[in-house]
Amino acid sequence: MSFSLKRLFLTIAGVMICSFSVGIFQIVEFGVDPFQCFAMGTHNPFASVLSYGTYYSLISFIFLAIDFFLDRHYIGLATFINIFLTGYIVDFSYKWLLTIFVDLNMVSRVVLLLVAIVVMCFGSSMYYTGDLGVSVYDTISLALADRKPKVFGKVVPFKYIRVFFDLLCVIIGFSFGKIPGIGTVITAFFMGPLIDFFNVHVMQPFVKDDKTFGK
Repeated sequence: MSFSLKRLFLTIAGVMICSFSVGIFQIVEFGVDPFQCFAMGTHNPFASVLSYGTYYSLISFIFLAIDFFLDRHYIGLATFINIFLTGYIVDFSYKWLLTIFVDLNMVSRVVLLLVAIVVMCFGSSMYYTGDLGVSVYDTISLALADRKPKVFGKVVPFKYIRVFFDLLCVIIGFSFGKIPGIGTVITAFFMGPLIDFFNVHVMQPFVKDDKTFGK
């Protein structure tokens, strides 16, 4: 894969922006994305001894070990940036935002939810456009889809594999006390079109003169 400073910028900035948006999702209390639901839920029993950032990195390394067995070609620089930055930025942004938004009414929560969705989609567009690897969670669904698993003789497409794992994450997170909400539903089903909008209208014009893209 070709490498450039522009790719690196998009990757690091995208991961940081996505992570920051999770802090916004947390303060409005309308639910977070499926993997964060899983991570935050399973973190509950260890919250007294481990910060969320440290716990997120630890479980990410467990997923990374699984990824190496499934398909290591999806692992790249962005994978490790995600492992080491995401949890700590989520932790920081949540605590910092709590000092700013002390008492939110329903209207404020809805507005901030919409802001969080837009911010997450924008960051995701940057991260995907950088194309320097994917997160340890994304790798599992992609790798399994590449193997073309069959159910009743028919190949299961990626979208259904991803929905299965998203639902599994939500169920596990819920069983450990993390309550999913409308934010979880929106991130699971409605982020695609907005990410595509940012890809077409913002990221593609931004990288059009960089010959490392598209290779």
